[in-house]
Amino acid sequence: MLDTISAHIRVVPDFPKPGIQFRDLTPLLADGPAFQATTAALAERAGEFDMIAGVEARGFLFGAALAQLTGRGLVIVRKPGKLPAATIGHDYDLEYGTDRLELHADAFAPGTRVLLVDDVLATGGTAEAAVTLLRKAGGMVERAMFVMELDGLPGAARLRAMGVEPVSLLHYPA
Repeated sequence: MLDTISAHIRVVPDFPKPGIQFRDLTPLLADGPAFQATTAALAERAGEFDMIAGVEARGFLFGAALAQLTGRGLVIVRKPGKLPAATIGHDYDLEYGTDRLELHADAFAPGTRVLLVDDVLATGGTAEAAVTLLRKAGGMVERAMFVMELDGLPGAARLRAMGVEPVSLLHYPA
């Protein structure tokens, strides 16, 4: 199953800048059986949870597919100003500035076991911010799932330091 998934990830050299080997997930999404295999592999490793949180934007795709497969609900974690009802947010630092994530204040009841889902784990800044936000909303976040992880970057260590188990289907060198 993982071979099928890996075979549908395209390497784009020198994107977005020279020296970067970008791992493109769009061929995986475009192939129905490969996308289905990805969702099944995530479900097999998901553990116990009540609700899924998908991070903008590709986390929405994998999170929604996993929610549909498992019969769980999906809460979306968005960039600021995108949600229509009352929100709570969390500001976090980037390499050259700050960013913010938000979710609806009534997205889930306190004590809900939330599984964080996104496409790629690299430095871990967005994942760490999403976990902080979900916990601020009363969620219990113990696991975060990714289609792929860039090994050698601090993402997994940052999540473990928060008591969150990172689970990645595929691993590639950073």
